[in-house]
Amino acid sequence: TPTQRGSACPWRDSPAKCSGKPETQKLTSMQNPYVSTFLGNRFFLTNPHIDDVAIEDIAHGLAYQCRFNGQTRSFYSVAQHSLMVMSLVPETLRFSALLHDAAEAYLGDMVKPLKNLFPEFSVIEARVMEIIGHRFGLDLTHLDPAIKQADLIALATEKRDLMPHSVETWAYLHEIEPLSTTIQAMSPQEAKTAFLDAFNTCIRTHPSEQGRT
Repeated sequence: TPTQRGSACPWRDSPAKCSGKPETQKLTSMQNPYVSTFLGNRFFLTNPHIDDVAIEDIAHGLAYQCRFNGQTRSFYSVAQHSLMVMSLVPETLRFSALLHDAAEAYLGDMVKPLKNLFPEFSVIEARVMEIIGHRFGLDLTHLDPAIKQADLIALATEKRDLMPHSVETWAYLHEIEPLSTTIQAMSPQEAKTAFLDAFNTCIRTHPSEQGRT
């Protein structure tokens, strides 16, 4: 199924129902909700489709989205966080590490305390991660423990460098040591470029996926 761009109807399965009436379109978009992306794609949240996944949409969404609900000393993107996590794992895991938060490009970076209040969100997030993984030939629903550990190390480093007034202990960071280096925050465009460069390096180890970005 080709990516839908500029379609008059915001739904995929029932084009015959398109009447062109605003109230009909509004009702249907509520029943089959989607987000519009940087490239003009429509990503259907409850019915994600592999052809709607584009790496530039992911890179852009993550690079222009601030971690921790923006409660940081300076802007720090999810894309830069992903790059840090990637740098902390063995080469064979770097592709998965780079994309370990890719669903947030479409769903947003919901803070953990809020996510815990909405279990259905985690179900949707897992489905989106599965589709993204299929798109690039990866299993993103069962991340290697090394990626999860790297994620925690990155989190501990971010808490120290980006949230200096957050002095309380975070239980899931118990015995997790931050990096010795200090984070230098990238601009959104810098983070996007670096993310895409890292992706292009990773994709070379997955030749069957070349040309599908």
